[in-house]
Amino acid sequence: MATRYGSLKQLDGFGPNGETIIDYSVHDAFRAGFGKVVFVIRKSMEEAFKAAMRRRFPDDLPIAYVAQEPEMVPAGFTVPENRVKPWGTGHAVWVAASQLHEPFAVINGDDFYGYQSFKLVADFLKSSTEAAAYGLVGFKLENTLSEHGAVSRGLCALDENGYLKSVTELTHIARTADGIAVQDPGTEARFLEGDALVSMNLMAFKPSVFPHFEREFKAFLTRNSSNPTAEFYLPAVVDQMVKSGAARVKVLQTPERWFGVTYPEDKAVAVRNIRRLLREGVYPDNMWQTLSSH
Repeated sequence: MATRYGSLKQLDGFGPNGETIIDYSVHDAFRAGFGKVVFVIRKSMEEAFKAAMRRRFPDDLPIAYVAQEPEMVPAGFTVPENRVKPWGTGHAVWVAASQLHEPFAVINGDDFYGYQSFKLVADFLKSSTEAAAYGLVGFKLENTLSEHGAVSRGLCALDENGYLKSVTELTHIARTADGIAVQDPGTEARFLEGDALVSMNLMAFKPSVFPHFEREFKAFLTRNSSNPTAEFYLPAVVDQMVKSGAARVKVLQTPERWFGVTYPEDKAVAVRNIRRLLREGVYPDNMWQTLSSH
């Protein structure tokens, strides 16, 4: 919805030919071995989004579109009359179930993850044989901050074998003069280490995960049926699966530096980063030629 950004940032141009951040994510995902794209979007932006994507991607690229609307809830549940936004990132995965019959990754449309991050996820899904084993890409916290305001991140705790013990959504993380602090309104600031691992919602799942989403979404709605602003966060589903012993989640530590566009001022930084990557030869001038020959 781009509440803080002020416009439809998923379609904003950042590359030299107007490439969106989604373009770079799709390019990286296909290089890494993924073979299909499912976009979860609001109906109100469907026409503009489809038109933009048709102009960008090769005709032979399999693309599906899934609507995410507030009224899309399991049978037996009602939606508060004053609910205007969908239910969050966990809801986005839940509504996409009908289009996902193979191992898949989840990403945010406005986050730049880098090729190595997608390669970690693809390699994990190719090699993983355990039905209830999933993956989560962990970024160093200091590589994921905006210089222009607070951000939300999923703080990860790992066991000695690199599996997730918990992931906690923290919604007000910012760099301060004294270090990296998290400070929810009305609370005291506490400081976090720069090398702490955080989730940016790049996760690796299999279709076996959907019963967990269904169960957790129903539990969430039971608790929040009358709350018009409650968010069903993707990390909360993963956290509950891990803590209940229903799944194991391997944390895949990426060397990439994240960048994204939470605030309008973030755009200039994103543009500079993409120019640098083009100079370094990380991306070709014509990405679509590369995709077509995949």
